Amino acid sequence: MSAAAPPSAPQTAAGGDGTDFPASDARGAGTLVRAPRRLRRALGWVLVSVLVLVVAAAGLLLTTPSPAQRDALDPERPGPGGMQALAEILRQQGVSVDVVRSRADAAGRLDANTTLVMSDPYPLSDAAVTELTDAAHDIVLISPSARMLRMLQLGTYGPASSPASAKADCDVPAFAHVGTIAPGQLFLPDQGVTTCFGDATDGAAVLIAEQNGAGRAVVDGAALFTNEHLAQNGDAALGLALLGAQPHVVWYVPSFEDSDRTDIDVPKSLADLTPGWVTPVIALGMITALIAAAWRGRRFGPLVAETLPVTVRASETMLGRARLTAKAADAAHAADALRTGTISRLAARLGLAARADAGAVADAASDRIRVDRAGPRALLTGPLPGSDAELVPYARRLAELETAVEHAVRIERSTP
Repeated sequence: MSAAAPPSAPQTAAGGDGTDFPASDARGAGTLVRAPRRLRRALGWVLVSVLVLVVAAAGLLLTTPSPAQRDALDPERPGPGGMQALAEILRQQGVSVDVVRSRADAAGRLDANTTLVMSDPYPLSDAAVTELTDAAHDIVLISPSARMLRMLQLGTYGPASSPASAKADCDVPAFAHVGTIAPGQLFLPDQGVTTCFGDATDGAAVLIAEQNGAGRAVVDGAALFTNEHLAQNGDAALGLALLGAQPHVVWYVPSFEDSDRTDIDVPKSLADLTPGWVTPVIALGMITALIAAAWRGRRFGPLVAETLPVTVRASETMLGRARLTAKAADAAHAADALRTGTISRLAARLGLAARADAGAVADAASDRIRVDRAGPRALLTGPLPGSDAELVPYARRLAELETAVEHAVRIERSTP
């Protein structure tokens, strides 16, 4: 196409279908997008609030140990080293199981119909252990130490090696249907202590004693009663026979928080190891960050759209529109743009009004170049091509029409 474009044109934007939107519509666009912008801003604050809550919840979960993170032999721990399964079996058999973590609470729940179950209370002093055991009627130690064996007068540690399986072989009626077990730690009994699942010479897995009408028993629960081993052999039956003799079980879980000893090093938490000023500084920093975010993020009023004094070269606009049209593969729209430009330039060349009808422009061009009016009328007012193959010859015919009119007008102007 040989026609020249204007030197500059106002800034425009083209839609996906090639339709032009003048820059003067910016005010209307600003009012239309104001509500979505406010919505996005509100959603941003909601996301920030949710993030703060998630971080706070994560910190709370990290500082509070879950049942799965508690110590081994804990009756509320579902992991392999816990004893939650044994506690649930006792409850299913009608035994009331109270898990306590304070020796004062444990002593307050003990009576003649209660069995005290506990692992080695190493955080407690001898006086605290004696006070607790004196209040209990029956005691079952599931993880004893040499100190506890001595204090309860049950015996001492036996050989380190144990047989692969052992039967009760004692006169305790509760063990009659236990069957065989795979013993863990073996114990050597004191005088008057009954041995089960072993003997007094080579060591036994269970020691039982009667003292002043109260029962005392010791067993290596880590090898028999944990969730990992409870389903093996007769371990579950042994646990039920030892711990379920009374209708009520108080399961005491010793901890450093309940310790009364001053000669042991209590493990420190992260809060104990940090200086006292760290927490206030962190809180002050978070408050400062929130205030700064609110200060810098607040709105100073609605945005005002202004038409900037910017012009774009006609060639750039033309190339942009051409690329959009080519990408959309819309031959009809491209042909319409070419014909509109041709009609506008022909009207100016023939001295017609800028808004002259396409038919009038076609008739004037026909008269000027002295051809039948049917040809130019079909070209400027007829149907548009629908494919690229038809668009190319159509554009060539428009260019030829402009060239012919230009040549005729030039001859007329040069003729005296």
